[in-house]
Amino acid sequence: MNKNVINTDLTGKVAVVTGAGGVLCSEFAKVLANAGAKVALLDLNFDAANEFAKEIVNEGGCAKAYACNVLDKEACEKVANEVLKDLGSCDILINGAGGNNPRATTDKEYFELGDIEDDTKSFFDLDKSGVEFVFNLNFIGTLLPTQAFVKQMIGKKGCNILNISSMNAFTPLTKIPAYSGAKAAISNFTQWLAVHFSKVGIRVNAIAPGFFSTKQNAALLFNEDGTPTKRTEKIINATPMNRFGKTEELSGAVLFLLNNEAASFITGVTLPIDGGFSAYSGV
Repeated sequence: MNKNVINTDLTGKVAVVTGAGGVLCSEFAKVLANAGAKVALLDLNFDAANEFAKEIVNEGGCAKAYACNVLDKEACEKVANEVLKDLGSCDILINGAGGNNPRATTDKEYFELGDIEDDTKSFFDLDKSGVEFVFNLNFIGTLLPTQAFVKQMIGKKGCNILNISSMNAFTPLTKIPAYSGAKAAISNFTQWLAVHFSKVGIRVNAIAPGFFSTKQNAALLFNEDGTPTKRTEKIINATPMNRFGKTEELSGAVLFLLNNEAASFITGVTLPIDGGFSAYSGV
């Protein structure tokens, strides 16, 4: 591995992570803190973010939690001012807030005759407010924090935005059309931002995690007896490395893209971290 990546030094940098009360984004916050950054952990659930902030502090890092609704522009701007006062101006923004909602998900992978009459949530039963929620949480929830924190990056050197896309952005997964569309929008928005801020020295990239097994999704991936669900079997069979990813396997990509020496000429990319899932055609 590139020595510069291994030794990514973020000492003195202020990093903001939204969605930091969750499994993956809390891990990102810890990785940044271990690299020397002062980390602001933002989440709608303050208690969850605060627990992870305490863990970082107990391990000798610098971190502070903030309650923030990424769908509220005034709230984002308020927290941005608080972070500026507490930790300093933002150098790194990881837009991690996002997610799906059952109201925007179909019951079946394929539409079949009779589904409209049956007690099945088909494409025609998708809830408008559920779809709007998913699009807003992922796209608007990236737009508003970017507006609030990037103002602090203007005029500084070596600033970065890292968005969180998904495998869905490359090829939509069955049953989750709103989430797939929203993550595709994130990949596109990453390119737009990269071009827009290229003249002021801000690099903008994204990672696209494949399938990772965490406590949050364990019930969806495995049956009560620990055996894999049918959907899990399909995922593993479509992943050339034949396994789920581990949360720590995202860390290298995050540090690489934020490294202003190793990745200095990289902007506007969405990097798959998926065990080969996006490269496999199925045959």
